[in-house]
Amino acid sequence: MIFSVMQLTGGIILSLGFIPQIVQIFKTRSVKDLSLKSYLLMLFGISLMEVYAVSLVVEGTGLAFLMTNTLSFMMVSIVILLILRFRSR
Repeated sequence: MIFSVMQLTGGIILSLGFIPQIVQIFKTRSVKDLSLKSYLLMLFGISLMEVYAVSLVVEGTGLAFLMTNTLSFMMVSIVILLILRFRSR
């Protein structure tokens, strides 16, 4: 139980760490200093972990991991979409 709480807390903190970047992009409408390749690699790694998290949930464990990993996947996806939207400006 304690490890699930730790996973959930840590995962939420890591996922919410992308919010300042997203806010900064909207404020400045600039992504010139961001690396699309880096965020794509993060998305690929998170995608692999997502498959693993789903397999854990199917086995009856890992729901906290799946939830926080999905949140991270969404946050990184938002950053990538913003990079693609604002990079040509």
